[in-house]
Amino acid sequence: MKKIVALPLVLSLLLASSCVSKKKYTALEDKYNTTTSNLTKTTLEKEEAEAKLASIEERVSDYNAKIRGLTDSNNQKLENFDGVAISENDKAKMRKALEKVDQQELQGATTLKDSMNVLLSYNLKKGLDSNFSEEENEDISISIDETVVMISVSDKLLFNSGSAVVSAKANDLLKRLAEVINSEPAMEVLIEGHTDAQKVKPDSYVRDNWELSVLRSTAVIRKLQNDFDVDPQKLIAAGRSSHMPIASNDSVEGRSKNRRTRIVILPNLDKFLALLTEE
Repeated sequence: MKKIVALPLVLSLLLASSCVSKKKYTALEDKYNTTTSNLTKTTLEKEEAEAKLASIEERVSDYNAKIRGLTDSNNQKLENFDGVAISENDKAKMRKALEKVDQQELQGATTLKDSMNVLLSYNLKKGLDSNFSEEENEDISISIDETVVMISVSDKLLFNSGSAVVSAKANDLLKRLAEVINSEPAMEVLIEGHTDAQKVKPDSYVRDNWELSVLRSTAVIRKLQNDFDVDPQKLIAAGRSSHMPIASNDSVEGRSKNRRTRIVILPNLDKFLALLTEE
């Protein structure tokens, strides 16, 4: 009788034990499914975040490229500083080139234009000292206005007295000028002859100062063309006679200053400065 009572009790305990294990399994399975779902959701969110980040990085890269492009463009853009049209890149070149110039010459340079004049003068005159005295070098005046370079040369350096024949001692100067002119295909150069106000002698080979100023201008042009291979299409001859004086014609010194040849160069300023700042 005892055995019959014990059997249902054992079965009851086994069933109870089986029921608990199934609940744990179901709970674990639910937890697993939830975790898997969350992981899938997290993975999708991660992929979306990575896609957004890649898109943002691409946009940032594009913006940086545009900024670099604008910076490069701005650095090459000519802007007016102190009456001079020059780019940031050219200003950087100038700073480096000015380190080679005699610092005493730069003491009086208070503006960018002054500094450029010193640099242009230094580079154009270098190498001439062997042929020209200090006084003769002072008879070469160089200035700039916007992108126009103006070089004024005393007739004492270019011509013998009363002559329209170019002096041999001007060869080094004209050779250097030719190098500048030949450096830029689109460059044009105006050669202006200027005289003092003294009347031409009656027995002179020229009729008046108009003719003398033109003859001297064309003499320089022929020298540049024939001896230094400057394309004549770049050259413009002009005679100003005595009508654009830079000093009084009432003194010997003033008349000497007025007898000059002015060379007006209209260059690509980037290439012009590149030539003048090269090693």
